[in-house]
Amino acid sequence: MSPVPAPPPRALRRAPWRRAPFAALDFETTGLGARDAVVAFGVVPVEGGRVVLGRAVERLVASGTPSSSRALRVHEILPRDLDGAPTMREARAELARALDGRFLLAWFADVEVAFLARIFGTGERRWRRRTVDVRGLALALEPGTRPGVRFTLQATAERYGVPVARPHEALEDALVTAQLFLVLASRLESRGRGSVRRLLALSRR
Repeated sequence: MSPVPAPPPRALRRAPWRRAPFAALDFETTGLGARDAVVAFGVVPVEGGRVVLGRAVERLVASGTPSSSRALRVHEILPRDLDGAPTMREARAELARALDGRFLLAWFADVEVAFLARIFGTGERRWRRRTVDVRGLALALEPGTRPGVRFTLQATAERYGVPVARPHEALEDALVTAQLFLVLASRLESRGRGSVRRLLALSRR
């Protein structure tokens, strides 16, 4: 099994978020059950308060588990699309390198945390400690939002002026998550809540 990606140094939790390395992560999966698997992942680095698209990673994964009809409607990754794709065992080292030493960014992070724990054979708590749930930051900025306002990735991105070109593609969703994080973190920073520790805490409420 590939080594588990190292967490970022603890001292960085006290640092302003712009000084910390992040990686926005999105999984597309066969479903959300205990026996489901990842069929694609996208990782987009964020460093110095900027997206580093040139070092982004995107990979299809041959899971051996058929996607549920609901999952297929969402990500539209057909079995033939996975012909020749590596298994997760083969792709795990690439994913580990992309996440090594970074705080994680995810939208509705419970999904990514659960699959990361399964992929690397760890407890979920190990991942939660280093993960900013970007949806949680949006909720922190919009308390008492009027009825009908949706907190999906696409709807929230549109509210904050972040473009969404191809929803439910792993790399695209990771990129949108990264860009939305920059907008939300900047707004929270202007309110004195710009340390990594504060963002981690706010995202869990």
